[in-house]
Amino acid sequence: MKNFKKISLILISIIVIIGLVGVGFVYSKLNSIYVKDEVVKNKEESKASMVDGITNILLVGTDGEYVEKGNRSDSVMLVTIDSNKKDIKISSIARDTYVDIPGYGTEKMTHAYAYEGIDLLKEVFKVNFDIDVDKYIAVNFVSFMDIMDELGGVEVNVEEKNIDSINNSIDACYEYYYNRKDEVEKEYITKAGVQRLNGYQALAFSRIRYTDSAFARDNRHREVAQSVYKEFLKKGPDEYKRCSDIILENTKTNISPMEMLNLGYTVLNINDKEIDQLQFPLEEYRNGHIISKEKGWVLEWDKEENLKAWHKFIYGEDN
Repeated sequence: MKNFKKISLILISIIVIIGLVGVGFVYSKLNSIYVKDEVVKNKEESKASMVDGITNILLVGTDGEYVEKGNRSDSVMLVTIDSNKKDIKISSIARDTYVDIPGYGTEKMTHAYAYEGIDLLKEVFKVNFDIDVDKYIAVNFVSFMDIMDELGGVEVNVEEKNIDSINNSIDACYEYYYNRKDEVEKEYITKAGVQRLNGYQALAFSRIRYTDSAFARDNRHREVAQSVYKEFLKKGPDEYKRCSDIILENTKTNISPMEMLNLGYTVLNINDKEIDQLQFPLEEYRNGHIISKEKGWVLEWDKEENLKAWHKFIYGEDN
């Protein structure tokens, strides 16, 4: 599993839906994933951006079995719940974004989580992006396919150029990681267009990297996340509970059960069926990739323009 190309962005999206929409059915289990912060931060002393009525939750998907640290953050998203404007937003942050990692120098953002876990990654957000993140949810990739199957699959748009790559990944996903081979036969993708994919097919779809770019891959992650969100809106208590049972074993968060319930109530009231999305760094403000023998492929970015646009997306014009 450690060498497997993961799809944690989708997993953490599922976690958010389970935690924020289905939380009322799993309250008694939330303590098993709740990690209480040792130090309560004085928000008035923080120089990073915080706005009343806006909650930013850092979502981390690790590229291995360890949720707390020791594995890189294969995927990172920031979910913004804007109670003021009744809006939900998702920002995807490229894993190769070149950032200052306190104590380790300048390198890919993905390495921060492997070094010291969530606390260091939150510090990276404060130092580089001027965003103060209190809440987080970290998850590994173990339960992705089971969740997709429980939902009855997800609808995505498969492009013609990606069919061969998806089918190549289906072999590995099905043969090595799928635990329902005695119930479900392996099926390949045979056509392009909008279609419903099951667990191992959706995982294969999400693993595509080399037919286009890392940013196109992130777009596919968000496409699946949006589809997952829509599927959950159609489901009821039984599906929430079964999905929660699957995913809670592979998750850590510092959101307490009561806070989760409050967030769930807020999200249900917002009922945002079309989630606003942003890819960071923004396409128009990227300096492109550079090659470094020490750092590998990294993504440079224009700080002033990117942060101005990102903060506007999160906090709005007034803030």
